Amino acid sequence: MAEQAKVPSIRFAGFTDPWEQRKLGELFFESNERSSSMEILSVSVAKGIYPASESDRDTNPGASLVNYKVVHKGDVVYNSMRMWQGAVGSSDYDGIVSPAYVVARPTIELDSTCFGYLLKRPEMLYKYLCDSQGNSKDTQTLKYDRFADIEATMPANLEEQRAISACLESVDHLITLHQRKYDKLVVFKKSMLEKMFPKDGESVPEIRFAGFTDPWEQRKLGDVASSFDYGLNAAATEYDGQNKYLRITDIDDETHEFSKSDLTTPLADLAMSADYLLKEGDLLFARTGASVGKTYLYRQFDGMVYFAGFLIRARIGEGADPEFAYQATLTDAYKKYVAITSQRSGQPGVNAQEYADYQLMLPSKTEQQQIGMTLRSLDDLITLHQRKLELLRNIKKSLLDKMFV
Repeated sequence: MAEQAKVPSIRFAGFTDPWEQRKLGELFFESNERSSSMEILSVSVAKGIYPASESDRDTNPGASLVNYKVVHKGDVVYNSMRMWQGAVGSSDYDGIVSPAYVVARPTIELDSTCFGYLLKRPEMLYKYLCDSQGNSKDTQTLKYDRFADIEATMPANLEEQRAISACLESVDHLITLHQRKYDKLVVFKKSMLEKMFPKDGESVPEIRFAGFTDPWEQRKLGDVASSFDYGLNAAATEYDGQNKYLRITDIDDETHEFSKSDLTTPLADLAMSADYLLKEGDLLFARTGASVGKTYLYRQFDGMVYFAGFLIRARIGEGADPEFAYQATLTDAYKKYVAITSQRSGQPGVNAQEYADYQLMLPSKTEQQQIGMTLRSLDDLITLHQRKLELLRNIKKSLLDKMFV
């Protein structure tokens, strides 16, 4: 029986030739061209190849550049010790890299951007790991001779290579665009939190809605909550389709929303567990561990939710706005209080009484509601862009899987 031709499951119209299996050493040679007078480049898993001047890390400007390797546009560069993690890419820049990096220059005419994507596919990363040498993952090194012996399945047609890279670059452009919008919104939200709550020692905030002039009052959280309760001590079991179980790990670290990617149900007699069922406006606090201080505000669209034992519920009373109280727990003042209060001889922790003793500044309930709604609208925008980013990254992942063999 004849071997089936190798072609991807998604392919641009007009391309019909089977793909070729080639050793990387047939497509690239190791370049050892040296220079010390060009722009320094770096290679990372997340960003690929980029100018070192754009890095947050100290580039050690006094270090010697002797033996630095020259990179030309179109070269493939990889970090030999992190290749198995995906520290590889095709260069859009002319420059130099550390001697620790490997510079692979094409031996034939090809679209190096397309190969930059191909070389980061999970199947290729696994091959790098298998061919790397070292006693542990931290010391695994992929030398060029091993890299050269690895086989990759590729489109022989240069135009098909270019079509693939153009498609994936357009998705990357969208990801970058939404990432920038997301980052700006996060910074703006942080700024608004700082300006819409009074600074330490002050009784009014820097930014205030028109019509509100009264000074804010300092109150304990326990004064505005009708109760503080510890959660249900029960194991988690398979989700029954209705009753959700909220644990510390189910609260998203970034958005503070209920992450529903791995839903469970409490293994308990739910008829006897009604006291642990959340209601609109309930504010939860993580009481121990690395996530101590993390908060979550229950909303009706989350459905029937029982909260677990390592969480504390504050039931916000009529005199305060739950959204405002929740937003107050995102401020630097609250984070500072948790950092100081949670210090223990063992794991960090904050108990119900300590949360009740947290002092916050409170305006009138009407002003609380205005502030809460404004900050919630920003949270909704941030969540929207986060979801768009997740969707685009999943699309890219699917394309990488289906546009290559």
